[in-house]
Amino acid sequence: MIITRTPFRISFAGGGSDLANYYEKFGGAVVSTTIDKYVYLSMHPYFFKNGYFLKYSQTENVQHLKDIRHNIIREVFKLYKIKGVDFNSSADIPSGTGLASSSAFTSGLINLCNAYNETYKDKEEIAQEACHVEINLLKEPIGKQDQYACTYGGLNYIEFEQNGKVNIEKLFLTTEGHQKLENNLLMFYTGQTRAAGDILSEQKKNTASDIQKIENLHKMVKLAKDLKNEFLHNRIDSIGEILHQGWLYKKELANGISNEFIDDHYQKAIKNGAVGGKLLGAGGGGFLLFYVPEKNQSKVRHALKDLKELKFNFDNKGTNIIYYGKINKK
Repeated sequence: MIITRTPFRISFAGGGSDLANYYEKFGGAVVSTTIDKYVYLSMHPYFFKNGYFLKYSQTENVQHLKDIRHNIIREVFKLYKIKGVDFNSSADIPSGTGLASSSAFTSGLINLCNAYNETYKDKEEIAQEACHVEINLLKEPIGKQDQYACTYGGLNYIEFEQNGKVNIEKLFLTTEGHQKLENNLLMFYTGQTRAAGDILSEQKKNTASDIQKIENLHKMVKLAKDLKNEFLHNRIDSIGEILHQGWLYKKELANGISNEFIDDHYQKAIKNGAVGGKLLGAGGGGFLLFYVPEKNQSKVRHALKDLKELKFNFDNKGTNIIYYGKINKK
């Protein structure tokens, strides 16, 4: 059996500038980090050598590759000519919550299939291939940041060039700065899940023609560049206002990014001492993230007591193989 572990990510600034219709014209940039919440994928030879036994949120037992219903599994298995396998997936967090679960799954699966076939791809190649599967093969209306964030792991400034090249710059904080950032970020589950596709499709359409929305994305990219600079100078508290400004810009990009429930809880957090925050992912549900000085955290937790808090630490490894057992395919 082989097991991979791939982290989920939280994005701080610049989200939306990783969509091709924007970065191909202007270039884009995001700042994000991965956290110690993971998707675990495992695979070993199946008793029936030409069949597929797949266990994720559903169970599939099929004889032919074309009959696999899970789009990502089907396309990645096709690329790697995988057959006769027993595959399992489990995760720390539900899908559709804004933490890049789909891209974490894709990156982890590509890593897993390479290990199963005894081939090797570095992290750049894994991220590129994950983008190819999700964007080119499956035609998902998504950007590139999630695949790179989940594959590489850690706190990164990710730049998207107009020619499609992606640059990863690791952001190294001081020990004190790292601890302060980790301690002052609070995350709460709204209880609402959503499929990102509809929101991102509208956002792509809007940012292709609406000048005001394009200007908003310009401002969001600048916030990502500003945050990178603030982090490199160990000015950790700056993230609060940057998160807040970015959230205000983001809400204007498409309908459905926020709603009355989300806005109400956001305002409760701000009134009780959060400096700034945002809804993670495309919008419509998932997790609210806030930057809250330690002295105000008990007040914010009390104000949002009807939401489930998710406590987390940062992850620095990205997708990796955590178990590699002998495989007998005969």
